[in-house]
Amino acid sequence: MNLKYLVLLIPLIITLNGNAQISKKQINQIDSLFIDWNKPNHPGGSIGVMKNDKIVFSRSYGLASLEYLAPNSTETIFNIASVSKQFTAMGIVLLHIQGKLSIDDDIRKYLPELPDFGEKITIRQMLHHTSGLRSLHAMLGLAGWRADDSRTNEDLYRFMNMQRDLNFKPGSEFMYCNTGYMLMVKIIEKVTAEKFPTWIKKNIFEPLGMNHTYVEDKYNRVVTNNATSYNKSIDGNYLRAVEYWGYVGSGNIHSTTNDLLKWLSNFYAPQTNWEEAFKLMKTLDKLNDGSDNNYAFGLFIDKHLGNDLIQHSGAIGGFRTYAGTYPDKKLSIVVLTNFSASSSGSKANQIHEILLTKLDADNSEPVKKNDSLKQIYLSNDELKKYESSYLNDKDSYARKIYLRNDTLRYFRSSTSESPIVPIGNDEFQMLTTDADLKIKFTINGKLKSMIVTVNNGEPSIFQGFESRTLTTKDLLSYTGEFYSQELETTYNMYLENDTLFCHHARHGEFKMKVLKNNVLESEWPMTITKYKRNKKGEVTGIYVSNGRVRNLWFEKQK
Repeated sequence: MNLKYLVLLIPLIITLNGNAQISKKQINQIDSLFIDWNKPNHPGGSIGVMKNDKIVFSRSYGLASLEYLAPNSTETIFNIASVSKQFTAMGIVLLHIQGKLSIDDDIRKYLPELPDFGEKITIRQMLHHTSGLRSLHAMLGLAGWRADDSRTNEDLYRFMNMQRDLNFKPGSEFMYCNTGYMLMVKIIEKVTAEKFPTWIKKNIFEPLGMNHTYVEDKYNRVVTNNATSYNKSIDGNYLRAVEYWGYVGSGNIHSTTNDLLKWLSNFYAPQTNWEEAFKLMKTLDKLNDGSDNNYAFGLFIDKHLGNDLIQHSGAIGGFRTYAGTYPDKKLSIVVLTNFSASSSGSKANQIHEILLTKLDADNSEPVKKNDSLKQIYLSNDELKKYESSYLNDKDSYARKIYLRNDTLRYFRSSTSESPIVPIGNDEFQMLTTDADLKIKFTINGKLKSMIVTVNNGEPSIFQGFESRTLTTKDLLSYTGEFYSQELETTYNMYLENDTLFCHHARHGEFKMKVLKNNVLESEWPMTITKYKRNKKGEVTGIYVSNGRVRNLWFEKQK
C-alpha cells in the first residue's frame, strides 16, 4: 500500500493499561482534543498520561516528518526545550548531596573568569532565575545575532566574560534566564571532570530508566526516530524550523513521553535512594523582600483548579513541550509536539479538567472551576477615558490601550493585540488568552496608570503618557553612532524624511518611534531605548532594554 495512504489509515498507537482508572468517555474526550493534529500532511505530537504509576493514555498524532510522511509514534523522540532545565538542576542537586559543591556557593568559585559584578551570585539564585544575569537570546540578539544563527555554550561564555552589569540585584526579582542554566553546565563539568552529556546520562538518565533520553550538543547530528519541527507560515503551510540550537543546560535534551512520565513519578514516589534529591528539587525560596517565587529548581510549583502542580513547559524551533505532575493525585501529563502552532500547556490543562471529576470523586469538597466571566457594560465615552500609551519603566516595555469597534484593545505590536472587557470599577479582563490577565486603571486628572496582573502573580506597573510633536531639531538630537563594549557591536541612528531609523550591520534598518522625551521604541532587538544627556543636553549614550536584557549601555561615538 502507498505510504501516504497507509499513514492516513493507521489507527494511532494507543496503550491503555489500567483502564479502570480512566473511562472510555474520558479517553474519547482527550482524543478529541487532538483531532486537528491528525489532518493529512500535518505535524502533530505524542501524549502520555500516567495515573498511580500506570500509563492510562498514550497516543500519537500527525507526522514526525512532512517530507517523508513518517508518522509520530509513542516512541518518537522530541526536543523537550526548556523542560530540560530540571535535569540540569538535578545534576547540581546530586553534586550538592554528595558534598562536591554547595548550591549556596558563589558561582565565581567555579567560574573565576566571570566579571565581578559587585554582587555575590549563588548557584541557588541561578536555579531560581533570580541571579540578575542577562539571558542568552536577548543578549545575543542585541549583539547582532539573528534567530537562525547557531549558538553554543562557548558563545555564551565569551559574551558573559565581557559583561559589566546585571539586570537587577541578585535575589531581588524573578526573571527567566537561560544563561544561568548554561553556566551550571560549566560548573558540573569542572566539578566532575566529565562532559555534561556523558555525565548526565550515567548519573541521571540510566539510573532512572530513561533509556530514550539524551543531551543533544551537536545540532546537526543524525539520530533515528527524532521528530522534525515546523513553523506555520502566513499562507497556512508549514516550514522547517532551522535547527540552529547548539547549546545545552537550558534546553536541548531529547526524550519521549514514556521516559518523562517515569521521571515525573519520582516527585510523589521517588525511586530508592532518590528521595532526598527529588525533595530538594521542590525547594522554594523567597525573594530578598520576602515575596514569594514559585520557581523551584528547574520547575514551577503551581496550582491548577485547586490541585498542587509541579510543571514546566518549553519552546524551541517548532517544538512545544509540557511535562507536569499532580503529586497528590499521582497523576502526570506529558504533551510533546513538533509544530509551533500548538499549545502544549493549555492542552495539558484540558486533559486535567477532563479527568478532574473522576479523580476528585473521593473528595468531600470537589474542586470547582472558575466562574464564567462577568462582564459589565460601559459606553464608548466611558471606555475612551482609558485610552493612552503606557510605559513599564522598570521592565522597559510599552503598551497602548485604544478603542475599536466598541471594545478596548491591549496593543503590543502590529501583529499582537488582545481585546479587554470591563468587569468592575476601572478593572478589565483580557480575552483570547489562556492566562488570567487583569488590568486595573487609575485616573487622576490627566495622569493615568495601569496595573497588569497575570494569574494573580506580581503586578506590572505602567504609567500613561502622551506622545508630543517633535521638530526636526528634536529628532536630530537622537541621531548618532552608538557602541557597546560588552557586545562589541554598533548601532547607527539617523533621520530620513523626519523619521528616525536605526541601522545594524546584521539586522538592517528599522524605524524608531519617540514615545516620550528621551525614550524611544522599536522592533526587536532594541525594544526600548533610553537616552542619557549631560548638563548641556548633549547625548552621551543610550541604555537599551529588550525584555531579558535591561539597560545595556551603548556609548555615543559621534
